[in-house]
Amino acid sequence: MCGIVGYIGSRDTQTVLIEGLKKLEYRGYDSAGIAVFTPEGLKISKSIGRLANLEAKLEDAPLVGSAGIGHTRWATHGKPSDVNSHPHTDHTQKFSVVHNGIVENYLELKEELIGQGYTFASETDTEVIVNLIAREYKGDIVKAVQQAVTYMRGAFALGVLTEYEPSKLVAVRQASPLVIGIGEGENFIGSDIPAILNYTRKVYILNDGEMAVLTENSVELMTIEGNFISREMTNVEWDEVTAEKGGYDHFMLKEIHEQPKAYRDTMLGRIDASGKKVVLPELKLTDEQIRNITNIHIVACGTAYHAGLVGGSVIEQLVRIPVAFDVASEYRYRSPLITPQTLVIVVSQSGETADTLAALREAHDNGAHVIAITNVVGSSIARDADDVIATLAGPEIAVASTKAYSSQLIAFYLFALYLSQVRGTQTEAEVAHIIAAMQALPEQVEKMLDNTDAIKTYAEEISKHEHLFFIGRGMDYAVVQEGSLKLKEISYIHSEAYAAGELKHGTLALIEEGIPVIALITQENVMEKTVSNIKEVKARGGAVMAITYDEHIPSLLKSVDQALAIPKTLPILSAALSVVPLQMLAYYASLARGLDVDKPRNLAKSVTVE
Repeated sequence: MCGIVGYIGSRDTQTVLIEGLKKLEYRGYDSAGIAVFTPEGLKISKSIGRLANLEAKLEDAPLVGSAGIGHTRWATHGKPSDVNSHPHTDHTQKFSVVHNGIVENYLELKEELIGQGYTFASETDTEVIVNLIAREYKGDIVKAVQQAVTYMRGAFALGVLTEYEPSKLVAVRQASPLVIGIGEGENFIGSDIPAILNYTRKVYILNDGEMAVLTENSVELMTIEGNFISREMTNVEWDEVTAEKGGYDHFMLKEIHEQPKAYRDTMLGRIDASGKKVVLPELKLTDEQIRNITNIHIVACGTAYHAGLVGGSVIEQLVRIPVAFDVASEYRYRSPLITPQTLVIVVSQSGETADTLAALREAHDNGAHVIAITNVVGSSIARDADDVIATLAGPEIAVASTKAYSSQLIAFYLFALYLSQVRGTQTEAEVAHIIAAMQALPEQVEKMLDNTDAIKTYAEEISKHEHLFFIGRGMDYAVVQEGSLKLKEISYIHSEAYAAGELKHGTLALIEEGIPVIALITQENVMEKTVSNIKEVKARGGAVMAITYDEHIPSLLKSVDQALAIPKTLPILSAALSVVPLQMLAYYASLARGLDVDKPRNLAKSVTVE
């Protein structure tokens, strides 16, 4: 996720772009840059780090002109650096592009362009886009952009300028958000409404496969194929704070609703065109190394650790390699048995988690190959690991993690399938079957998020309690641990997650009349066992709410007080769906208690001390 802004008109373009980028810095803050048409031609200024670094640079060398584009970056291709920052130019410096999204086939396009004499300075997929446009330019920037886009696969939003036609700003949307702002004698583009809300409330919202051509006095909407579109303008009623949250009341709610996109983005470019095979071109881990792995350690903290519990279970099921799980703060103090055939997977949303970084270095010191699953490409953990599987959730503002966790699950699913392909533990048909079910997950989550009334009502009920329990078996136990943590984090309700079969070994003593118990039941091979455990809870007065597949609701209602349905998926993928109502439960319980959802007490987003 990155932030795009563009302007054409008579205002000071630099000011408009910087003010717009400030409203979008929540979408990315690895680097920032602007390109402006000046009297001397197309000029670019960009800088690694926060937007303040770019502002300081522009104080000494301002860019004065009538049109421009700006970008704040969340790194995906290439580490954060000045050279990888946007805007990017072609090798002639006559074209400039800002880009949000991913071009899946950028490597093959880059090889083709290099063969034709084009040169590249960065590691980004965006530089491929701008050189494609330059190659296709025959005197009409609109046609050049349209032609270039036909070669690209993936998700992208673009802002395009060329020195040859300084009176035009071209914008394109394909599966990444983009809005067009309408002014008087000026027009705007932005990847989100907050970028332009200071200047106009009149917008067009582009749909996938659409583009816009902006001049000072006109906006033309058309399909990428060139068919003109007539559309009613939208008048934005939100205030600026609400707009920054995308119309949602809290960042956490916004980020829960962004999970379908995070799922799609994390899968993007990692499933081949046939849909039958996982490809992870970013891995340096060789097939021989994969075949020689004897055991795997998954090391993480908090929510990332819970993602690792799911991921390790999937690896054991699909690849049949033994997996050990460690809380990162304990890992190096227990003298773990590590050999060169041990693969260590460290998981961290921020990539700066001090405990996890220390565990990574312990693994390296003992000769292990380390793979990092992280949401921040240029982070310390990403730099120190041997390999990185980047999750593409985009920046997460709420302290309680939601979309970062679920993106980590997707990364684990992809990696497990990749291992199974190399080691031959799953057939091509079995892999294709799982991939097809994975690709259905985003739409299934969207359907759940369209109907949250039942979970909201239940959350209001439990908000009156001070204690609550979650139970589950197998992978469900891993998921309820995350559900319990979410509830504790933001509602301050004391909750515990238990393996359902362990209740009779002591913890049933905590069950008393009316205490809420949430039972997650998606693992059908242990469904009967879980129902038996539920009956043990009911016999002692517990009030049980079950979360399960729709087809099991009628029979379960004979044993529980109420039940909530989730869409059906494969058992190993269930975590990507079942966690969503648990996130919503925590959110609405916090809301019912009148708490600060996005900033829970005593917690920080990135834990950088041991």
